[in-house]
Amino acid sequence: MRLPGRLGWPTWVTAPPAPGWPARLRDGDLVVRPLALADEHDWTRARQRNADWLRPWEATVPPRGDVRPTTYRQLVQRLHRAAREGTSMPFAIEVEGRLVGQVTVNNIVRGSALFASVGYWLDQAVAGRGIVPRAVALVVDHCFGAGGLHRIEVCVRPENSNSLRVVEKLELREVGYAPRYLHIDGDWRDHRIFAVTAEEVPLGLLARLRASGG
Repeated sequence: MRLPGRLGWPTWVTAPPAPGWPARLRDGDLVVRPLALADEHDWTRARQRNADWLRPWEATVPPRGDVRPTTYRQLVQRLHRAAREGTSMPFAIEVEGRLVGQVTVNNIVRGSALFASVGYWLDQAVAGRGIVPRAVALVVDHCFGAGGLHRIEVCVRPENSNSLRVVEKLELREVGYAPRYLHIDGDWRDHRIFAVTAEEVPLGLLARLRASGG
C-alpha cells in the first residue's frame, strides 16, 4: 500500500512503519499531522521569527554529544527514520491551514513499558489560544489508542511558565524531579516530570481538557 502524499510521508514508504503512524488528527480548526519536507519554508520562517523566544527551552548538543542535523531536510529525514523504526512520531501543528508549531512523541519504548515522552514548541504569535494543550491531548489520545502506548511523560524546566501552564490545563500528575536532566541553551538543566497513563483518561485526555474548560 502506498501512503497518501498529503500525510507528508515519503512516497517510497510502502507500509506503515509503526503502530499509529503516520496519522492525521483534527479538533476543529486544529490539525496535527506528520511533519513534511514540504513544510520547510513555513517551518524555517516560524523558527527564525521565534528564535529568541524558543532559545531558553531548546535542547542543545552537550560536549562530545551527537552532531545534530544542520538543514531542515536532514532534520526531517532523521525524524522520518526514527518514525519508521517506531521510536518517534514527529507531528506538525496546523491552525487554519498554517503551520504554527510542532509536537513530537520521543523515546518510544515498547515491550513491557509501552512508554514515550512528548515535547513541543509553538509560534509566539498564536500563544495563549490553548493550541498546545489541545495538540498534546490529541497526540496523547492517539498514542493510547492506535499507538498502543500506556504511559506518556512531559518534562518541563521549572522556569518554563508557559509549558507548566500546559501540563496544568491537562491536569497531568507531577511524578518526579530530574536534576540536570537535559542539555538546553548551553548547559544541563533540571526538569519537573509530569505523566499520564491510559487508565487515568478512559474517555481521553482531550475529553478531560474540554470537561475542565481548558
